[in-house]
Amino acid sequence: MKKKFIIYIIIFFLIFLLFLYFNSLKNKKTKKIEPDISNEISYSSNVIKDVYYSSKDIRGNEYVIKASEGEIDYNNSNIIYLTNLEGFIKLTNSNDIKITSKYGKYNTENFDTIFSKNVIIDYLDNNVLGEYLDFSISRNSMIMSRDIVYTNASNILKADTIEINIETKDTRIYMLDDKKKVNIKSR
Repeated sequence: MKKKFIIYIIIFFLIFLLFLYFNSLKNKKTKKIEPDISNEISYSSNVIKDVYYSSKDIRGNEYVIKASEGEIDYNNSNIIYLTNLEGFIKLTNSNDIKITSKYGKYNTENFDTIFSKNVIIDYLDNNVLGEYLDFSISRNSMIMSRDIVYTNASNILKADTIEINIETKDTRIYMLDDKKKVNIKSR
């Protein structure tokens, strides 16, 4: 009787093992293997290297913009965010103006450009440093603000804002606080 009982236990144990074995085979055959994408990087790139745009107005003035890199705005494809840019304004009735900055925002539809961080304007022997410049062909103006330092051969000027009419070269230099005055030093 003891022998019979041991044989039943062994048979039961073998059946149990066979059941587990076939069950695991069935799971392997029906289990979907999905790739592990948790470590994959998925993105759409819209970065442009060596950006170059050029435009002319009806008077023949040319505006050129170059940048080491540009990124198109997903929400508005007319807007491009630029890095390390140079702008050139080639006027038919005057000398060229060069503008450089670390960053910028260029509108391909109306050619308006925002220059920001370490903005430098070079025009003849005039040099203007600042942190923000709003250049607009449609307004025919440049408005530079934030820590303005204007230098030429004979003067150093410090102000909050400089507005320049591109066509007439009329310039307005002022402080935002009426109680403060523009600081001018002769060299």
